[in-house]
Amino acid sequence: MITHTAGLGYGFLEPADGPYYRLGISDGLDASGLTLEENLRRIAAAPLLFEPGTNWHYSVAVDVLGAVLERVTGARLPTLVRNLVTAPLGMSSVEFVASGNGALATPYGDATPAPVAMTSSFALPFFGGAISYSPARAFDPKAFPSGGTGMVGTAADYLRFIDAIRTGGGGVLRPETAAAMTRNAIGELSSAPGFGRGLGVQVLKDPAAAQVPLTAGSWNWGGVYGTHFWVDPKEGLSVVVLTNTAVAWMIGAFPSALQRAAYST
Repeated sequence: MITHTAGLGYGFLEPADGPYYRLGISDGLDASGLTLEENLRRIAAAPLLFEPGTNWHYSVAVDVLGAVLERVTGARLPTLVRNLVTAPLGMSSVEFVASGNGALATPYGDATPAPVAMTSSFALPFFGGAISYSPARAFDPKAFPSGGTGMVGTAADYLRFIDAIRTGGGGVLRPETAAAMTRNAIGELSSAPGFGRGLGVQVLKDPAAAQVPLTAGSWNWGGVYGTHFWVDPKEGLSVVVLTNTAVAWMIGAFPSALQRAAYST
C-alpha cells in the first residue's frame, strides 16, 4: 500500500459519478464528520481499480496504513507519530490538530485573475474531479487522523524530517530502512514519466524523461494545499516549499521554475 499499487483511489481523481463519490469516502481534506473506522468501511466497499501490484495510482492507501498501525499497536495514530517520529526529531509544530495558540497561514485556491482565500468549505476542480477542502479541519479534534493528508506544521520542521531521511534516518529509522524508502520499489511501473516510486516518495529514475534538472536517485512529492519538496542526495540538497496556494504551486510552472533556479547557480 505504501507504494500506491494497492488498487485504491482518491475521490478527487475520479469524476463526480465515481464510486468514491457515490460511497461518500473522505479524502481526508474535508469536514466529513466520519470516523476513521467508518471511512475504512466505505473504502472497503469500493471496487479496486486494478489487481494489486499491477499498476500505480495515488490513493487513500496511506490512510488505510494509519488505521492498520492503530489496530496493530492499540494506540491512536497521532500518538504513534508523535512518540516515534516528530518528538524524537524535535518537530514540535507538526500535529494532526493544530494548536489553538498558533496561527496557520491562510490557504488559497486557484482562480482568475488571482488566487482566492479558501472558505470553510471550498471545492477546486482537479484532473476531471474536484478536491473538497475544509481548512478548519486542521483545528477539529474530532476529525479522523488522515495518514495521507492530515498533518500541519512549519517548513522548518518538514525540512528536519526529510533531512533525517536523507542522512540515514535521524535515529528514528535504521539507515537501511531510510534507504529502502527512497529507492524505486515498483519495478517498471511508473508514477509519472521518468519516475518510479519508493515507500512514500516519488523516485527519479530518468531526468531526461522527466524533464527535470535533478539527478537520478532524487526523491520528491507534493501536497494539494500547494506544497512540495525534493531531495537530491548526490547534490546534498533538500528543499521544502509550502506555498499554501492550491494546486498550481504544487505542480506546474512554479515548482519547475524553482528547480531550474536552484540548479542554475
